[in-house]
Amino acid sequence: MKLFDVYPLFDICIVKGKGCRVWDENGTEYLDLYGGHAVISIGHAHPHYVETLSRQAAALGFYSNSVVNKLQRQLAERLGRVCGYDDYALFLINSGAEANENALKLASFYNGRTRIIAFSKSFHGRTSLAVEVTDNPKYMAPINRCGHVTYLPLNDAEGVKAELAKGDVAAVIIEGIQGVGGIQVPDDAFMQTLRAACTEHNTVLILDEVQSGYGRSGKFFAHQYSGIRADLITVAKGIGNGFPMGAVLISPLFTPVYGQLGTTFGGNYMACTAALAVLDVMEQERLVENAACVGTYLIDKLKGFPQIKEVRGRGLMIGLEFADPIKELRLKLLKEQHVFTGVSGTHVIRLLPPLCFGMADADLFLERFEKALASC
Repeated sequence: MKLFDVYPLFDICIVKGKGCRVWDENGTEYLDLYGGHAVISIGHAHPHYVETLSRQAAALGFYSNSVVNKLQRQLAERLGRVCGYDDYALFLINSGAEANENALKLASFYNGRTRIIAFSKSFHGRTSLAVEVTDNPKYMAPINRCGHVTYLPLNDAEGVKAELAKGDVAAVIIEGIQGVGGIQVPDDAFMQTLRAACTEHNTVLILDEVQSGYGRSGKFFAHQYSGIRADLITVAKGIGNGFPMGAVLISPLFTPVYGQLGTTFGGNYMACTAALAVLDVMEQERLVENAACVGTYLIDKLKGFPQIKEVRGRGLMIGLEFADPIKELRLKLLKEQHVFTGVSGTHVIRLLPPLCFGMADADLFLERFEKALASC
């Protein structure tokens, strides 16, 4: 048997990580400004994370959700306090796509409607409903095209109000900051209008914070810049620092019913241990504050490069848009300067380093970035 060939791969085999650096099988060190799709929140191989996971694995790796798991309760209490949503409930699953699937399902249970508003360039996952609200037809099989979704331009307040006034929209789903869409930041005023219109028309507001959440933006959730509260918030990626996990934060608007949602692996002992270790480190090392500080510094410096058409983002979620395709530049960064970055389409480089990325790391990146630009 061979692997199903759906990923274009760099010919690099990473075997080790520490903090904001990774090493390949030949011993070459790379500066990691991608964090494995924004997954690495507290840094590679953090000692506290490694120790707590090892201890839990030696005690109990898995049992079903038919028994009390006190780690789930600890996580719910800790996460609620840290993120400012302590009056919400927590449902644990395994991925961002699952989180969005369950959020959309809850919204439809709540008001009995079936239409969804999503936004241009959105990405919410590759499963059934999640891919239907993702604005990329090439990800959708014919079976996913069920007609549930109306796409609107990001920041189109009047368009949103007009659609919601029809009274048939179950939910609006929006990313705190669009990641795959090119690090597009919703206007704060638009987010406030969206919140008010959803409330007026009994439509559920879902904030997809799978990539933009967990401190990456310099606040725990990116939507908190606009001062709003969502009805449902979906998280994954940074929650477990690489251990597969996702979650939905659920407003008191929703009443749980036995059998309404379910999962085999969600909230398992290892995943909860990973998530608790992440919160420990985030609090102890003040990583949300670090993301805000270092991100502001990095964004300001990058705005000084005339080759960049536009710098977008908040905290350590940064997009660099160029007038010309960036394929050669990204390869120069990787192969010559040993820096991992991400992309959005053909013209945007994405920077999503671990939240422990420091000022010295930022300066090193800027030095290597300048060299890569000069050689293109």
